[in-house]
Amino acid sequence: MAWRVVERRLGKAGGEKQRTTRQREWDRKYGEDRWAIGYVMDGEFVRQDEALESVYYRSYELHFAAHPEDLAALIDLARVLRNPHAEATTGVDLQVPAITDYLQRHGLSLRGREVVDIGTWHGGASHPLSVRLSPLTIRCAADPERSLEQFWQERKCLAVWDDAPPRRGA
Repeated sequence: MAWRVVERRLGKAGGEKQRTTRQREWDRKYGEDRWAIGYVMDGEFVRQDEALESVYYRSYELHFAAHPEDLAALIDLARVLRNPHAEATTGVDLQVPAITDYLQRHGLSLRGREVVDIGTWHGGASHPLSVRLSPLTIRCAADPERSLEQFWQERKCLAVWDDAPPRRGA
């Protein structure tokens, strides 16, 4: 029994309505609780919720270790973090929770006065730091040749739980 990848390159999750429509289709096609979104890493399927830690959070952790000036600027400048793209499109916000988790785990808090965008929307950003901390520019911990956004979108796949016994000779 194992996860079997059935679709690759799923692309962006989209807005709430689009995500719900796709998920209902997968429920009909594969059965509820029998499919998952994730990534193949080191030859194994890793569910997306697990990859949030090993890929998304870890990418920001590595970025802040390599660029402590970005972390210091964020702490000094920001009162609140927001993802303008997710707000505008009802898309999934991963970068703000990853950064917030990082701050909490390291006993840090924001001391600034501004709302700081993490990422951009239609080319606009609240601060140059918004671009530097965008998943479009953060290097991916699982594949440093790609940005976090490239990895997250290009490597995303759909897997189904396959409880059929392995075939003989396979």
